[in-house]
Amino acid sequence: MNRYNAGMNAFAVQCLETSAQDRVLEIGFGGGVNLRKLIASAAFVSGVDRSPDVVAWARDKYAAAVAAGRAEFCEGRADALPYVAASFNKVCTVNTVYFWHALEAGFADIRRVLAPGGRAVIGFLPKQYMDAMGYPADIFTTRTTEDVIAALLAVGFRDIRVERPTPDTRWNVLVAERLPA
Repeated sequence: MNRYNAGMNAFAVQCLETSAQDRVLEIGFGGGVNLRKLIASAAFVSGVDRSPDVVAWARDKYAAAVAAGRAEFCEGRADALPYVAASFNKVCTVNTVYFWHALEAGFADIRRVLAPGGRAVIGFLPKQYMDAMGYPADIFTTRTTEDVIAALLAVGFRDIRVERPTPDTRWNVLVAERLPA
């Protein structure tokens, strides 16, 4: 999966525009394709994943960053993030919205942990392409671009834009801002 999704992941990280002062949360980091670059470019990175095996792997792989207080990894879901409000100024999630029970609940909690003025980046393959791939509907909930944007707007994100590296790219990376209070 990391190889298949490498382009979307790399583009999502590019759209995140991390700096050395950033506190970054990656939701659903899976195989960890973004972690090395995020840890190298940000002040602090936290990763949340539903899999205890993936969390244990990341803690081991990035043990030096964890020991230095520059990274942490824990189990969690987008709609129940284990952080206090305004903990991060950047949040990234790629190919996870298919597994959320409710888009608005996930985006509401992302907005809660994102500081005012912060940025959320969401990468996904839209419904028309996901449906053609025949993934099981009891596992994957496919999402239209319009549905994802509507959910972001409903919970208070603004300045939402759809980014793609080329016009014929099938996947989307949405960039949304949490406006200052």
